[in-house]
Amino acid sequence: MIKTIKQVEIQVNDEGYLTDFSQWTKEIGVEIAKEHDIEMTDKHWEVISWIQQQVASNNPLSIRGIKSSGVIDIKQFYELFPGGPLKVSTKIAGVPKPKSCI
Repeated sequence: MIKTIKQVEIQVNDEGYLTDFSQWTKEIGVEIAKEHDIEMTDKHWEVISWIQQQVASNNPLSIRGIKSSGVIDIKQFYELFPGGPLKVSTKIAGVPKPKSCI
């Protein structure tokens, strides 16, 4: 599927996850966050950066991994990304839906 964000066409799957990470920009991340009623802060970006690094290193993502990341604790993670924090944060990060979110 094609989705237009800020006059840029991006490829997404039927759940709204980017299918081509090279199309991701911080501006696209901000717009996806707005769709989830999230105003991005430095802490949000720190988590997004960590998620992108994990995916680039082929490390699986999970709530348990977030807990041991040293970046954020679970309570903060749920506060920053309400409504399914791992699904929402990975969508904003432009990475594939984690296998642990099935």
